[in-house]
Amino acid sequence: MDSTRDHATTTSGSTPEAGHGEPHATAADTARRADRRSASGQRRVTTMTGQRLASWVYAEEFVPEDDRLLDARASGERLGATPVGASTGAALRVLAATLSATSVVEIGTGAGVSGLWLLRGMPADGVLTTIDTSAEHQRSAKASFAAEGIPHQRTRVITGQALEVLPRLADGAYDLVVVDGDKREYPAYAEQAARLLRRGGAMALDNMLWHDAVADPAARDETTRTLRDLGKALRDDERFVTTLLPVGDGLLVAVKR
Repeated sequence: MDSTRDHATTTSGSTPEAGHGEPHATAADTARRADRRSASGQRRVTTMTGQRLASWVYAEEFVPEDDRLLDARASGERLGATPVGASTGAALRVLAATLSATSVVEIGTGAGVSGLWLLRGMPADGVLTTIDTSAEHQRSAKASFAAEGIPHQRTRVITGQALEVLPRLADGAYDLVVVDGDKREYPAYAEQAARLLRRGGAMALDNMLWHDAVADPAARDETTRTLRDLGKALRDDERFVTTLLPVGDGLLVAVKR
């Protein structure tokens, strides 16, 4: 995933702002006005200043990856299985730890980067069920898990189409479902996740900003529309408490009520 394609406007010095009678408004003035507009019910527009961009980069790199994660990442990139970014992986680890997740389903094994992050957050007896269509990717993931020293009984690696595998898994038996597969199938994955999750469990969907396209109303390609519509549907679904985290390429988290 490419999490570097941010659109930034750098503010330096004083700039005029039309219509406010303040020819020397500063960035702080603009931010205060945005706060007032937000409080009055108008949509708040946040300007990406140079310092805000620096803060975003700092947060993205806040939890570094060690050699085993970097090796798995390099394997994934060689195989064309784009791994989650470090900030997304760290968020998944926190989710797994917060939920004390002993049963996790992952759609999209790749070379095992996200699986390593998840297993590091799960209790010692937790089991990760991970699904991918590529046996080659899964061989690489197994090697990554073995290098981490993870007992083989803690991972259940299934090769196959997710929409054929998921219906065979038990209702309400999982603490966390992580989705990073075929974007066209995300709505179907989300419905399966809703069935699989226990109350208080969560689904986490990666790439929900889709290279900054989801936030751009002019972007109307099929994948962007699918992800945009799904995000709004989950946001408005009374079965879930939902948020969209601006980590990596966007991580939507929905907790089942």
